[in-house]
Amino acid sequence: MKFIKRLFILLFILGVLSPFVVVGYYLSNDDFDISSLVDYKPSVTSRIYDRNGEKIANIFDKKHRYYASFDEIPPRIVEALVAIEDTTFFEHPGINIDAIFRAAIKVVRAGRAVEGASTITQQLVKNVLLTREKKLSRKIKEAIYAIKLERHLSKEQILERYLNEIYYGHGYYGVKTAADGYFHKRLEDLTLKEMAILVGLPKAPSTYAPTKNYDISMGRANRVIERMHVLGWIDDKTYEVALIETPAVYDDTLTQNKAPFIVDEVSRRFRDMGIEDLKTGGYEIYTSISLRLQSAAKESLKFAYDESLERIEKYKEKELKKLAEFQKIDNPSENEMFELQDVNVSQLNGALVSLDSASGDILALVGSVDYKKSSYNRATQGKRQPGSAFKPFIYQVALDLGYSGASELVDIAKTYEYEKDGEEMKWQPKNYEKNYKGLVTLREALIHSRNLATINLVNEIGLNNLVRELKKFNVKNIPHDLSISLGTMSMSPLELAKYYTSFSNAGVQVQPHLILSIDKANKTIYEKMDEREQMSSPTQSFIMTTILRDVVNRGTARRARVKGIELAGKTGTTNNNVDGWLAGYSPTIGTIVWFGNDNNTPMYKKETGGRISGPAFAHYYKRVLELYPQIKREFDVPEGIIEVEVDNRKEYFSDISKPPRMKMTSDSEEELLF
Repeated sequence: MKFIKRLFILLFILGVLSPFVVVGYYLSNDDFDISSLVDYKPSVTSRIYDRNGEKIANIFDKKHRYYASFDEIPPRIVEALVAIEDTTFFEHPGINIDAIFRAAIKVVRAGRAVEGASTITQQLVKNVLLTREKKLSRKIKEAIYAIKLERHLSKEQILERYLNEIYYGHGYYGVKTAADGYFHKRLEDLTLKEMAILVGLPKAPSTYAPTKNYDISMGRANRVIERMHVLGWIDDKTYEVALIETPAVYDDTLTQNKAPFIVDEVSRRFRDMGIEDLKTGGYEIYTSISLRLQSAAKESLKFAYDESLERIEKYKEKELKKLAEFQKIDNPSENEMFELQDVNVSQLNGALVSLDSASGDILALVGSVDYKKSSYNRATQGKRQPGSAFKPFIYQVALDLGYSGASELVDIAKTYEYEKDGEEMKWQPKNYEKNYKGLVTLREALIHSRNLATINLVNEIGLNNLVRELKKFNVKNIPHDLSISLGTMSMSPLELAKYYTSFSNAGVQVQPHLILSIDKANKTIYEKMDEREQMSSPTQSFIMTTILRDVVNRGTARRARVKGIELAGKTGTTNNNVDGWLAGYSPTIGTIVWFGNDNNTPMYKKETGGRISGPAFAHYYKRVLELYPQIKREFDVPEGIIEVEVDNRKEYFSDISKPPRMKMTSDSEEELLF
């Protein structure tokens, strides 16, 4: 009998001690690896902002998460979480023995699981280290992991990991993400009710999501608040106010992508910088973009595109009528021959880029008429011939060499003979109007985009001299032949925008910037570097601006005019109307618009740069004036400019571009140069 009693006592002691022995064994076992929580480095969403700090988009891989350090988390969130999930969190070693026994008793009585006993530490372990299978072995592992974790991390570190790891519904991981997504607020700006909504979500994120089940979510939040009141952690007034509050909840997309072309371009530039973890590294990317101007650019491009389609439909109707009349003619003469132009409008697309002339900051960048239909960025990746939009650079070289707007150029036809692949070739360039003026001033030649006058100007300057001078503008792939007069090199709209700052920024060319700075973990890892280079003197670039201002006021860019602001610009239409450009600027903002068919086929024969791109340019600056009525509206006149009345029009001169009455006889060196 005494033996049986001793055996019973021994078995009882072993029964009590064995779980602790097992736990002790596993705690010392390296198989229970908790390094992923000790060295916690979750994937973190990167954010892109515009120049005013407004968010453009979230960039993430699989999980959308903003990371919040423990110092960022308001104490009220911690109190609310502990109140509803684990009241003795700060006392237990990772598991709550009392809660486990209470849960076990209820399981025995009910014959099924009716109450959990997981601590916050166990919940964290379950989410990161274990599966959600409901087995006793998994619960044992969970307890072992939890105890082991508490030996390596402080309570604050565990809370930090929990509040950043747990799923809050709607694709939001982490409390900071949920606060931004559901309430558009920072953690420190949340009300007690909003905090209660968030800490109540992890129990059943889908059921309690305020975007799906608002009333159920409010009920769960109220239970959190009641629990805090029962524990004496909030007073009666705070309790009553929180109960009746009904917070506004937002149902946003996860990316919140307001400017997809900007997001794509930022991603591309990250790759160029060798940064591969954009989607997981938690970068804060501050761009030069103005979301308001980005929207205006998108709207302006679509406006001009729709106008072009309407015009083309009207052109087709007229041509079909002409064709019908032509078909009635018996034996038509050669002069009466008629051919209907086949135009595939499905290929028509455009791009617009706008930047701050002084800083080079890109304010707007739109790569197609509709991103959903085509995400190809024609503003940065499309390489097309600028045509006559390149002529101002040739004329700027002339001005820098001493020409003035009043200088006379020869505008007559000439045949050029050359050899290509052993074969004698002839080139007979023409003006767009198919006529010639004989003599024309430099100003009028550029205003009306006279091809013949430009070619003869190139001959006067000398091709080699011109190419040498043009290289100073950093223009790439300059052709070493007279086709340079017609802008036959290829460039993107963004590249042309950069070159045009040489006119718009008092002769100083600036490097365009999209990314102003990049922060990671509250440290700045990149800041833009200011790159600028003097191309012309302020007086000479201003003379060019006055000519390009006349191009807009009374030349080929008349459709780009906007009442109430001075604009300067140049149209460009390549052979057979393949490309249509409007390149120009206001006193502070430069803008390039391009339209053309993606397959390099001609647009409709009447769609010139002025006709198709001019309206987009004008529409954009009208929106600029609406958005920024205080913007600078007139060009500054630099010191050294002499204004003279010539043939009832204002002409501008300087110490370099002298008025006719001040011109001296050319010396021998000038004769050699010209």
